[in-house]
Amino acid sequence: MSKLSFRARALDAAKPLPIYRGKDMPDLNDCVSINRAVPQMPTGMEKEEESEHHLQRAISAQQVFREKKESMVIPVPEAESNVNYYNRLYKGEFKQPKQFIHIQQQKVSAKKELGVYGCE
Repeated sequence: MSKLSFRARALDAAKPLPIYRGKDMPDLNDCVSINRAVPQMPTGMEKEEESEHHLQRAISAQQVFREKKESMVIPVPEAESNVNYYNRLYKGEFKQPKQFIHIQQQKVSAKKELGVYGCE
C-alpha cells in the first residue's frame, strides 16, 4: 500500500486557527512544503492479499465512511460437510478409559537419590 495518509492533529482551543477567504488562499506551492504525511503501517497481510479488491473495498469503506462493522462483509466460501468421509475416519468406537494418567512408582533407594555428600 503506497497511499499516504495524513496525521490527524488535535485542536488546541488556546491556539487561533487561520481563516482564509477564497481570494486570500495561499498558493499551492507554499502549502507543498508542509509535510504531514505518515508512512503506511504494515497490515500484517501478504502483498497478494493486500491487492484483493473485495478486501481493499472493505478496508477503505471502514476508513473513509466509518461504516459499522456489521454492515461490512468480506466474502468467504461456504464450508462443505462430507458426512460419509467423517464417519469413515471416526468410527464412533471410543471407550472412556478408567484413568487418563498412569503413574508407575519407581523403587529408588534414598542413598542413590541423594547422592554423595562431601564437605571438606
